[in-house]
Amino acid sequence: MKFGVIQFPGSNCDSDTYYAVRDVLRQPVEYIWHQDTDLRKFDCILVPGGFSYGDYLRTGAVARFSPVMGALEGFADRGGLVLGICNGFQILCEAHLLPGALTANVGLKFICRHVNLRVEHNRSAFANECREGQVLRIPIAHGEGNYYCDPETLARLEANGQILFRYCDEQGSLTDEANPNGSLANIAGIVNERGNVAGMMPHPERASESVLGSEDGQFVLKSLVSALVKA
Repeated sequence: MKFGVIQFPGSNCDSDTYYAVRDVLRQPVEYIWHQDTDLRKFDCILVPGGFSYGDYLRTGAVARFSPVMGALEGFADRGGLVLGICNGFQILCEAHLLPGALTANVGLKFICRHVNLRVEHNRSAFANECREGQVLRIPIAHGEGNYYCDPETLARLEANGQILFRYCDEQGSLTDEANPNGSLANIAGIVNERGNVAGMMPHPERASESVLGSEDGQFVLKSLVSALVKA
């Protein structure tokens, strides 16, 4: 199997993500420049966090038009696994590979701290190493992580089991206090209907080793490896 990490001008979590795959998962990985269009040698592509194109115009809106995104759409159409993290999630929503949008945090402040996430189900390629209802401790670092969609889309996400993670307290309860950015229904991560494209605002690569304060991000990253092995 082979992982790819896309680099946009302004990506700043690409090295962290690359390190997590190479040194923690011990899997082959390469960087993918945003102008590259040949993704045939990859099995899973990670769209990392950062400030692609300086967040000019709207977060993720400029990156959505990079040449690699057309290739990424084709990659996803062929069933390839795609995970967007933080800014990567925003880009996938702007590219309509995932529904909804990420807007400014409630309170309009940048938030950088560990949060708790409840695993809604473990049927996807992105959480198969988790237990349903498991609480993960993973950090966030964003100013526009407030997930929003219209009522019809939310009903579809709920009905189809497309909500992967929700912000919660340590016991797994969905409280307003545990929702750091005001996301609709405490949503922290979703997956597309097909189940091969996902986005999450928390950073699993920043919780991949105990020295970082948590290893819970490994549950997400190792899920990708397990899904590829089974495939």
